[in-house]
Amino acid sequence: MKIMNKEYVNINNLYILIEKADWFWPRFKGLMGKTNINYGIIFPKCNSIHTFFMKEKIDIVAINNLKEIIMIARNIDKNKIVTVKNSKKNTSIIELPNNTSKGLKIGQRLIFIRK
Repeated sequence: MKIMNKEYVNINNLYILIEKADWFWPRFKGLMGKTNINYGIIFPKCNSIHTFFMKEKIDIVAINNLKEIIMIARNIDKNKIVTVKNSKKNTSIIELPNNTSKGLKIGQRLIFIRK
C-alpha cells in the first residue's frame, strides 16, 4: 500500500494538513463521505473536481505551477462540478474544509511545508 505524502499549508496563520492524492484511490475518493473535515487534499495536474457523495460543504482553491492561487470557490455544496479554466498539466486543485479559504486572494502564493 502506498502512503500519501503529507504537507502543511499556511492559510491565515493556521497550518492545515494537506494530503497529496497522487495515485488512483485517493484521487478517486477525495473527501467523499467525510464528516468533520479538518484537513485538505491536493490533486496535482487536475483542473476539475466534483462533490458527488460529499457529506459537507468544502472550499476549493486552484493553484498554478508557481503555487499562486488562480481560483477560489467557497462553500461548495454536494453534487456540484467545479472546473478551472486553466490547462490540466499546469493546475492543481486543493479541497479544503468549509470556510478555510476566507482571507485568501487570487495571485497569492501558498507556502507548503513538509513534516
